[in-house]
Amino acid sequence: MADSTSGPEGTPDSGSQTPPPNQQTPPSGQQTSALSYMLANKLETLLWMTRVFTVVSTILFILPLFGGNPNSFYQRALISSAATSALRLHQRLPNFQFSREFFGRMFLEDSCHYLFFALIFMNTYPITMSLVPVFLFALLHATTFTKTLLNLMGQGSLQFAHNLVNKLVLQQTNILRFIACTEVFLMPAIIFMIFIGKAMLLLPFVYYRFLTLRYASRRNPYCRLVFTDLRQNVEVLCSKPQCPAFVRNMSYKGIALICRLAPDVAPASS
Repeated sequence: MADSTSGPEGTPDSGSQTPPPNQQTPPSGQQTSALSYMLANKLETLLWMTRVFTVVSTILFILPLFGGNPNSFYQRALISSAATSALRLHQRLPNFQFSREFFGRMFLEDSCHYLFFALIFMNTYPITMSLVPVFLFALLHATTFTKTLLNLMGQGSLQFAHNLVNKLVLQQTNILRFIACTEVFLMPAIIFMIFIGKAMLLLPFVYYRFLTLRYASRRNPYCRLVFTDLRQNVEVLCSKPQCPAFVRNMSYKGIALICRLAPDVAPASS
């Protein structure tokens, strides 16, 4: 993932409960080491906290364990996601300039895309599907910082947390592909919401702009890959003799329309 910050890798525990004879185990020192790392990396720590808040708010929206209005957790998840994106955007482009060139570079950043995404859905009727990308991105990025903190604290009794974090890291590619699928299929979900009166007519046009930004992303190609896979699968199905002619014609016309709407993709800069 593009905007994750990797930390120092810890060495795996030998599994022995007793330290070597010439080595002492200072648990308080390990905690101090982790705290010192957080204080030395204040912006990364703040990003980690906002991402954890996004994860927790999303869970409380889906599973209202403490009662109250679940819609408030929906908004909190998007607000904290917007804060994360704004901080990350400031980290990528610290010197704001009111110029066409600066805004051009800003719209190339993935963090700007998801700041736009959070603003789109923040004041709409709650769409649970819209929380999936922000939840998974927050979880995946928070995992990197969490892994660094766990390495600084040592494994020991935190072995379960280490194993969970490592499993999430190993599933990074699958998670990114699932996020891209959610981004794509949110468009028909939004159109359906319009027909049942739960979304504004302007929403699909605004979301289309977000989708073009994701499609043209230089650092995250998964949205393009999902569109490519969908096109190939539809073409394979349409090429079968069992496919009705009107379905084949409609599918090819839909593919042609989407291809015309797709933005040009600039080559990734080194």
